[in-house]
Formats: sequence, structure tokens, C-alpha cells
Amino acid sequence: MDPIVTALVIVATAIVALIIGIVIGFLYRKKVAEAQIGSAEEQAKRIVEEGIKSAEAKKKEALIEAKEEILKSKTESENELKERRKEVTRLESRLNQKEEQLDKKIEQIEDKSSQLDKKIKENEKAAEEIKASLEKQIATLEKISGMSADQAKEELMLRIEGEVKHKMSIRMLELEAQFKDEADMKAKNILSQAIQRCAPDFVGEVTVSSVNLPNDDMKGRIIGREGRNIRAIETLTGVDLIIDDTPEAITISAFDPVRREIARIALEKLISDGRIHPARIEETVEKARKEVDAAIKAAGEKAVIQTGVHGLNQELVRLLGRLKYRTSYGQNVLQHSMEVSFLSGIIADELGIDSTLARRAGLLHDIGKALTQEVEGSHIQIGVDLAKKYKENKEVIHAIEAHHGDVEPTTLVAIIVQAADAVSAARPGARREELENYIKRLTKLEEITNSFDGVEKSFAIQAGREVRIMVKPDQVSDAEMLQLAHDIVTKIESELEYPGQIKVNLIRESRTVDYAK
Repeated sequence: MDPIVTALVIVATAIVALIIGIVIGFLYRKKVAEAQIGSAEEQAKRIVEEGIKSAEAKKKEALIEAKEEILKSKTESENELKERRKEVTRLESRLNQKEEQLDKKIEQIEDKSSQLDKKIKENEKAAEEIKASLEKQIATLEKISGMSADQAKEELMLRIEGEVKHKMSIRMLELEAQFKDEADMKAKNILSQAIQRCAPDFVGEVTVSSVNLPNDDMKGRIIGREGRNIRAIETLTGVDLIIDDTPEAITISAFDPVRREIARIALEKLISDGRIHPARIEETVEKARKEVDAAIKAAGEKAVIQTGVHGLNQELVRLLGRLKYRTSYGQNVLQHSMEVSFLSGIIADELGIDSTLARRAGLLHDIGKALTQEVEGSHIQIGVDLAKKYKENKEVIHAIEAHHGDVEPTTLVAIIVQAADAVSAARPGARREELENYIKRLTKLEEITNSFDGVEKSFAIQAGREVRIMVKPDQVSDAEMLQLAHDIVTKIESELEYPGQIKVNLIRESRTVDYAK
């Protein structure tokens, strides 16, 4: 055979054998798979049957347990019901006992009520008998005394009322004298302690109104050619320079102390520098103004710190500083305000009042004097307006308004500030006034008050701050006192010049004299 054919036959035989092997393997695997599927189905049936059996068994167990639980609950409910029935039975028994006891008590009360009714009737009968007896006795007494019962009562009441009034009057006078002595002693003690604790090193300050010159030739340089230098100084500072025959001195005249201080500083700087001409004057005045503003601010801040007053508006602090250049009868107003603040705080501490508020009111009581030369009105009204503008405490505003008695003080702080102001201003050395003018003013004050009809005599007291007038009671009645006081005040205001205010105090005293024999 041809080898190629042989090879082809072998290949074909091998292919056929391979195909047959594949078919036989497929058939075998199919049979094995069918056998496995059958086994799995049998196993699944068996598992399902076992699950059904297990579920039925658990169902039976659950039913048994539920029946047992129901039985247990039923037993417990029956036991609880039995206990409840026992408790109800016990309560019914107790209620029956209580009801029996109440019935017995009601019977007892009814017996007592009947007994009381009997007693009341007996008492009413006795009262009628007593009333009849009293009427008989009263009639006998009225016949004996010659007065009715009402007249006797009225007479007795009048006697008792008179005795009580007399005893009360005596007791009130004793208490009034006792309290007055104690109050005077305590007030003197508080004021003396306050003054001792607040003793400043100085009480007055003189505002400088003249500038010393190195020589008289400097006067000509200050005047300048055709007076241009002096005109520039006066125009820029708002003061009048008085250059007279006084050797080596120039007098500064101005109603505003701040302007006067600016002019003084500027002149001293110009004299020290030696260059005096309008441009230099303008520059120096501006520097002096800044120095004074800084000094005003520093003085206000120092006053606030020293008095312990915090939270003041910065504008009020600046106005306080302006008081450094304000004097009243030779007394520096800033020092006076600080002294009033210290005194008010000390007095408030002694009386157990808010000392911080008292110091604040004392420091601000004369704040209006910082603007009296710029704003119309009294320093009191200006001060009140400023305090309201910067939302100060109502008690502080009232203290400012009442510190000279323009309105009646209604708070303790206002009364304290009023007293501290009087102490600071009236103590010896605090304020100066020429003796001759002082005596003339007091004499004139007494002459004015004595000129009115019905005035017996008058006395100027409190350094002329008060006039005490004794009127004739047979010529001036109580109703006419008010009109007389008004007429005297009007005449004093029109004819007399005086600082602050004057209190007009009218006294009408009537006396009754009798003799016990």
C-alpha cells in the first residue's frame, strides 16, 4: 500500500476513534448527571419532608406553650380578683363601722344642740332682766345727776380727750426736743469729720491778669508800627491789652478767663522769643490755644480721677477742666467742685448712702459755670441742660437743680450736695469780699426788709444768704404772710446786688399768757 494512503487511513481511523470516544464520554457524563439529578431531587424531597415534620412539631410546641401561658394568666387573674374581692369586703366593713360612729356623733351633737338652745333661751331671759335693771338704774342716775346718758357720755369723752391731748402734746415736745438734740449732734459730728478729712492745701486762686515785661521798651514792640501788633493780639485772642504807665507790666482785660489765659501764655512766649510781628503772633496764639486746651483736658481728667467719678462724658470732662480758669469770689470753681464732691462722698458714707452717686453730683453741681459767659441763663439751668444732654443720672440732675434752693430738694443726695456746697463756700477763707461792701450789702438788706409795714425786726444771717424777719402778729395774719414774703423778695431783687440767692424767712409768733391762781 501506498504509505500516504496508509497514513491517511491511520489518521481517519484515529479521528473515528476520537469521535467515538467523545460520544461515549458524552453519553457517560449524561448518565452520571442524570443519576446526580435524581439523587438531588430525592434529597430535596427528603429535606422538605423533614422541614414539614419539624414545623409541625414546633407548631404543636407553640400551641402547648400558648395554652400553658393562657392557663397561667387565667390563674393569676382569678387570684388577683379574689384579693380584690377580699379588699372590697374589708373596706365595706370599715365604711359600715364609720357610718355607725357618725350616726352616734350626730345623735350626740343633736343632744348638745338642744341643750344649747335651752341655755340660749335662759340667757336671753337673763339679759332682758339685766337690761330692765340697767334701764331702771340709768333712770335713777339721770334723775340724781340731772343729765341724760348721752350728755354724760359726751362730758366724759371731752374730759378724756382733753387729758390725752395734753399728755400727747407734752410727750411730742419732749420727743421733738430729744430728736432735735440728737440730730444736731449727729449732723455736727458728720460735718466736722467730713471737713477734717477734706482739708485742701488752698482755698482760693487768683487769676493772673498782668504780664511782666523785661523792660519798658518791650511795650513799644508789643504795640508795633501803627499799633498792628497789639491789634493782631487783641483780634486773635479776644482780649483788651491795657498798656499804661505801670512800669514793666501789661494788663490783660477780658471777661472770659480762658481767653485771658491764652493771651497771657501767648504774650509770655512772644516776649521770650523776641520776634513780634503779625505772622508770628498768629502762630504763637495758636500754640497757646492748644496748650490751654490740653491743660483744660488734663485738669478735667485729673479732677475725675481724684474724685473717683467714672464714666463721665468726655465733653463734661472738658467742661470741668474749663472751671480751672473760673473763679467765684476768689475761690477756684474747679477746686470748689472737687471739694464739694469729697465732702458729699464722706457725708454719704457716714449716712450709709451711695457715696459714688453723691461724689458725682457734687463734682457736677457747678458745671454750668463753665458756659455762663457763652450761654444765657443761670449756671444752675445751664448745668441742668448739660446734664440732661449727656444723659446723666436723674438724681444728679436734681442735685444740680436744687443745690441753691431754686427747687425743693427731694432726695438725700440733693440735700447732701446742698450742705457740702454751703460748707465749701461759707467756711472762713474760702471766698473773699471786701469788708466794706459786705457790711453795706447786709445793712441794705436789713433796711429793705424793715421798710415794710408789719415787720417788727429783721436779721441778715448766713453771710447775707438768708434774712430772718419777725412780723407783728396783730398786724400781719397767716394769710398775708405769703404776699408779704413775695413783696420783700421783689424789692430785694430790684434794689440789691448779691451773689447767689437770698432766702427770705418770715416768722409770725403769737403768744397766749394766762396765770394759775
